[in-house]
Amino acid sequence: MSQFFYYLVFKPLSYLPLSVLYLFSDVAFLLVYHVTGYRKSVVLKNLTNSFPEKSVKEIKAIQKAFYRHLCDLLIENIKLVSISKEEMLRRFKVENPEVFQKFYDEGRSVILSASHYNNWEFLAKSMNFYSPHQAISIYAPLKNKFFNDIIAKSRSEYGMEILSKSLVPRFFINNKDRLTMPIFGGDQSPTYTKKVHWGIFLNQETSFHLGTETFAVKYNYPVVYIKVNKVKRGYYSCDLEVLHENPATTSDGEITELHTKCLEKLIMENPPFWLWSHNRWKRKMTDEERQAQALGKEQII
Repeated sequence: MSQFFYYLVFKPLSYLPLSVLYLFSDVAFLLVYHVTGYRKSVVLKNLTNSFPEKSVKEIKAIQKAFYRHLCDLLIENIKLVSISKEEMLRRFKVENPEVFQKFYDEGRSVILSASHYNNWEFLAKSMNFYSPHQAISIYAPLKNKFFNDIIAKSRSEYGMEILSKSLVPRFFINNKDRLTMPIFGGDQSPTYTKKVHWGIFLNQETSFHLGTETFAVKYNYPVVYIKVNKVKRGYYSCDLEVLHENPATTSDGEITELHTKCLEKLIMENPPFWLWSHNRWKRKMTDEERQAQALGKEQII
């Protein structure tokens, strides 16, 4: 069934220009927002808790804009299957790639901190164009092997290397002599088996993955945050910000707080472009974690 859908629907659609594909997005919005109500309760709860100062009318407007953007993301990611290098470069630009060049000239690998803000699949497919480092896309493999292979092939089409999250520790050990740029996304909700950092994010007590910080500190790789801005429908412009050049000198939680605050600022400026349908706050702090946090220690469950 997966192969049937891909070859008879998904791939043929990808050859259409985005201007035409956005008509499908408009129809999808009507179905998702007005008919099926896909995760509307989760989105509404997340927005209400994140913006307690906003009125119901303002929250509803953000929610509606989010669903329009979500449907555009779906269509844009269909286009990725057949998009040319030239079109990819026109639609996704990094304005200050010299940030990477500086560290490359110094012989240093970097860690790129990203998030599920605007089109992260465009980011994954494009980053090898903009950095002299070998870009590494870290991902959680899908249960559906067919679509997992399709996504991996799409991301790696223009030179990106794909790395399963379970292989990350070994990758750092085996690639110390290469100049690489692993891309970490730290805005998903960690499971209870993971070491986390707790902080206040969007007015809520929030747990954060420590992957970015753990490897940045251990190997002293500079951490660069990528801010993805939506210029207009189908076009994105990115700015790079160096969060810390020497993470080995930082205190516990410092790197995590830095990239979290960058994301929070982006969301506050343009709320609809974050992934609000994700149940981000499902993990709650335990008494044991609260005690450890009060003592300035990260808690391992």
